[in-house]
Amino acid sequence: MKRETLSQLNAERSARRPAIVVTNIATGEQRLVKAADIAKDPLHAELDKYLRMGRSELIQVGDDNLFLNIYAPTARLIIIGAVHISQTLAPLAQSLGYDVCIVDPRTAFASPERFPDVQVIADWPEAVLPSMNVDRYTALAALTHDPKVDDFALLHALERGCFYIGALGSRKTHAKRLARLKDAGESDNSLSRIRSPIGIDIGAVSPPEIAVSVMAQITASLRLPTAGVGVPRESVPA
Repeated sequence: MKRETLSQLNAERSARRPAIVVTNIATGEQRLVKAADIAKDPLHAELDKYLRMGRSELIQVGDDNLFLNIYAPTARLIIIGAVHISQTLAPLAQSLGYDVCIVDPRTAFASPERFPDVQVIADWPEAVLPSMNVDRYTALAALTHDPKVDDFALLHALERGCFYIGALGSRKTHAKRLARLKDAGESDNSLSRIRSPIGIDIGAVSPPEIAVSVMAQITASLRLPTAGVGVPRESVPA
């Protein structure tokens, strides 16, 4: 890899922006495709497909064999609320390769004893999230049912373009939530990105089952075709 290409690639990775190095196997010629340029690239369909899958791949285009080397940031999951659902959701997400952090100002819940091997921050979201570099490779699940805790986190996730934003609560609870967030200045289009009731409908009853449904919905938002990173398909169940 040429030094200039490597330098550009390292800059993209440092900024948690995905990038793809396309190598012609026969000639050794390489080019770097940044995420912002994928839509206008001649190989945009293939680049989008394998970037979503997070998998490098050898493809054939005409007479050329091209190797797509995918460099995607590690996906992160920020869980707002050290609740029972979180006790299953956090290790489940970790098993799928996510970096996981739980944020909850309630110290009685946000303890290492309840969440071994998971980063737990016992503080308010407004004190924590702005310094966490929340981005388009971040999923956020708000699970406390408490507007004083959840609302800022949801607004921040919308502002930062998280690829998945979900909130626990009934439809009635969510309607009240939407009214508050709209009063805070969010548009109907922006608020439509919040998945609530959270999780894919699998008939979940127990906290572990709800955690499975949430993780399935997060996975679908990351891996299935989208209108752009961070914009879930309409066909993904809400």
